[in-house]
Amino acid sequence: MRRLTLRSRLTILTATAVAVAVAACAGASWLLTRNELYRQIDRSLTEIPFGRREPAGSPPRPDGSLQNTLRNCSSEPADPVLSPLRFTAQVIKPDGTSCVMPGSPHALVITDHDREVARGLHDDVFRDGATTDGIPMRVLTRPMPDGTTVSIALPLKEVQRSLRNLALLLIPVSLFGVLGAASAGLLIARAALRPVDELTGVVVHIARTEDLDTVIPVSGNDEIARLGGSFNTMTRALAASRDRQRALIADAGHELRTPLTSLRTNIDLLLRSESTGRDLPAETKHRLLVSVKAQLHELSSLVGDLLELARPDRGERATEVVALHHVVDRAVGRARLRGLGLRLDAAVEPWHVHGDAGQLERAVMNLLDNAVKFSPLGGTVDVRLRGGELTVRDQGPGIPAEDLPHVFDRFWRSPSARSLPGSGLGLSIVALVVRESGGNVSLGPAPGGGTLARVRLPGVSDEVLASS
Repeated sequence: MRRLTLRSRLTILTATAVAVAVAACAGASWLLTRNELYRQIDRSLTEIPFGRREPAGSPPRPDGSLQNTLRNCSSEPADPVLSPLRFTAQVIKPDGTSCVMPGSPHALVITDHDREVARGLHDDVFRDGATTDGIPMRVLTRPMPDGTTVSIALPLKEVQRSLRNLALLLIPVSLFGVLGAASAGLLIARAALRPVDELTGVVVHIARTEDLDTVIPVSGNDEIARLGGSFNTMTRALAASRDRQRALIADAGHELRTPLTSLRTNIDLLLRSESTGRDLPAETKHRLLVSVKAQLHELSSLVGDLLELARPDRGERATEVVALHHVVDRAVGRARLRGLGLRLDAAVEPWHVHGDAGQLERAVMNLLDNAVKFSPLGGTVDVRLRGGELTVRDQGPGIPAEDLPHVFDRFWRSPSARSLPGSGLGLSIVALVVRESGGNVSLGPAPGGGTLARVRLPGVSDEVLASS
């Protein structure tokens, strides 16, 4: 079944369901008709008169006195052709023997049910029986007031013929219904799956051409429309991811080109000096080596930043409880080593958050590195952690208002900062780490000049803190 197409499965399932329903209806109709015909013939059996005299000119009936009937009954039935009775009747004696009533055209086969009625174990019994010559009969066996038992029977020939004709009629009707259901199922499957075929065609086109700008036509609000909308959303997300990837590669290539070019130039000078035998002055050689070291440091920093930005997004917040005040203290200690000639004024209060300690320290270090980079010699960098808000303020030139919307973009650097070391990824990493920790970050002008960075991270409840 799984190897069949969806259209074939829908057609088969529809035809099967209708076939079962038609068969059930046909069987129920046949059984209801049979029960009704049997009720009618049973009613006819109960209306056959016994024990009263018939008007003059009526067909011969059993004598009104059962005793006379018993005396006159015989073991042989009357000639069916000459018999005036339309029914068969015979008496079952208390000793289990039987005799045919006068005028009965047939003799019945006596069963255990009849004998049990004759012994008084049962009241009236309706059953299917047969005559001694094999004619199917419907039989009523009932006890009489005088203690004898009478079996009355009517032939089932007409009932069986009617039921047989009804079955012969229901079979082709059922087959026609199944064929019609299969045809209808095929048409319904085609109509229902037409949007799926169109959707499949568009998806195959996208997979073959990798054209993520293709839009799947969507109309209505049914399941297929929602599926098409979901595919459109997915392709837009993939296109955006592809564009970001291309932009990252292009920007990374552009940023890598400068330090690599500088490294190659410096190394070429050193190699040329060695190959020609003309040593460079010690001061020049030292300056080249310092430049090589700085470029290598810049490359390492850029590669680390790229790896940080390229790592998969976990899609959910980290569950580690981090003491943010300890993270800030460590970052301030490292920044003091880098900001010689600057004063770092730190005041932190205890605050615990959910996040990754290493990533949070990297984000805080990036903020402090920016503050150190743009602060003038002898300036002060203020670091505060109060009520879950971390602020870092420098005394640098500040950020122009037109540049503020772009400060967290990857590889973006303001014109005034392009001559300074850095890749333009530091603040992007800050925004990524803070967002993954459930917080928000912003940069703006500080009162009195300089730049003020604000990081707000939600704290950990006392219950969680006590259990950690």
